[in-house]
Amino acid sequence: MRKKERFEKIIEYFKKEKPFAETELHYKTPYELIVAVILSAQCTDKRVNVITRNFFRYYPDVESLARAEQSDIFDLIKSCSYPNNKAKHLSGMAKMLMNEFNGKVPSDIKELQKLPGVGRKTANVVASVVFNKPAMAVDTHVFRVSARIGLTTNAKTPLETEKQLVKYIPEELIPLAHHWLILHGRYVCTARKPKCNECGIKEWCKYYKNNSGSGN
Repeated sequence: MRKKERFEKIIEYFKKEKPFAETELHYKTPYELIVAVILSAQCTDKRVNVITRNFFRYYPDVESLARAEQSDIFDLIKSCSYPNNKAKHLSGMAKMLMNEFNGKVPSDIKELQKLPGVGRKTANVVASVVFNKPAMAVDTHVFRVSARIGLTTNAKTPLETEKQLVKYIPEELIPLAHHWLILHGRYVCTARKPKCNECGIKEWCKYYKNNSGSGN
């Protein structure tokens, strides 16, 4: 099967089966999302949602977080992974938003990446989820699933994966496709033991073909 056809079939399936896929992080504003995404590095969305429920009571907006002591931030997020680094990043991020962006989360990916704790993946998440920009955020699920099912070939880095994906996914579907791949990787195409019997795209999956003798 040619790569273009594989993309078309898989996109067609997800458009029909998951037309409203979205992030599982809880947020109401761009500020809340950027905080949640920074916290989500090497941490489950479920854990992040528990942390942010209390966190936003203390720091409901950029201004309040910018004034916070780093040690107080740490106390609220210490149950997540790498709390020291994340406390530092959250503090620095809020201060920079106040000092350089008038307290507003920017929509531009390059501007977002200037913020402490915001790499390309986080910037792409914020740009696509909040501002509906055609930005493909590549996390561990997207990286793994894309390679496994045959959407990417020999991609060594998240950026290589991103470039290969956006080449074949229609621009208007990129924000949605990000969630399709994440959720598929989280619940069906799991890391250690993919649930191929439950998978709706196995007919076009490279992994399934190579490991079952079935498919195209």
